[in-house]
Amino acid sequence: MLIRPEQPSDDAAIRAVHASAFPTEVEAQLVDALRAAGRLVVSLVADDGGRVVAHVAFSPVTLSAAPEATDGIGLAPVGVLPDLQRSGIGGQVVRAGLAACAEAGFAYVVVLGDPEYYHRFGFHRASEHGLGNEYDAGPEFMVLALRDGGMPAAGSVVRYAPEFSIVSS
Repeated sequence: MLIRPEQPSDDAAIRAVHASAFPTEVEAQLVDALRAAGRLVVSLVADDGGRVVAHVAFSPVTLSAAPEATDGIGLAPVGVLPDLQRSGIGGQVVRAGLAACAEAGFAYVVVLGDPEYYHRFGFHRASEHGLGNEYDAGPEFMVLALRDGGMPAAGSVVRYAPEFSIVSS
């Protein structure tokens, strides 16, 4: 299994991964919208012999307390073809994505997802750090500092890229 950055020729395969991994095509549409807007900062695929079997996307987030700050990134979505789910491939692309985000200089990552799943990567409830989010998500909203001092300031509200409005509508 090779984890690598997405290539333009992967677009249809990435769309198929998300369309099959989720109940609707919203996540596939989100990835397409983020890509079109130039906001897929880190976008990795799991390539199994030339077949894209998983994908993870990271896009910039902003803080209400410092909207000009560019050191935060959001993980969403991550998808794995249904016949390979629960095989560890999702974890591999997430770990590789987190490493790529750290290497790119991002200070922290946020995610809205299953706490039990994301705790294994070092995520903690964002509310424990005084962070909120524009969707009023509770314990499912989590944060991970990628470096010392990387945690955003308490009292901030994290805002995702405008393309995420298709998910919440």
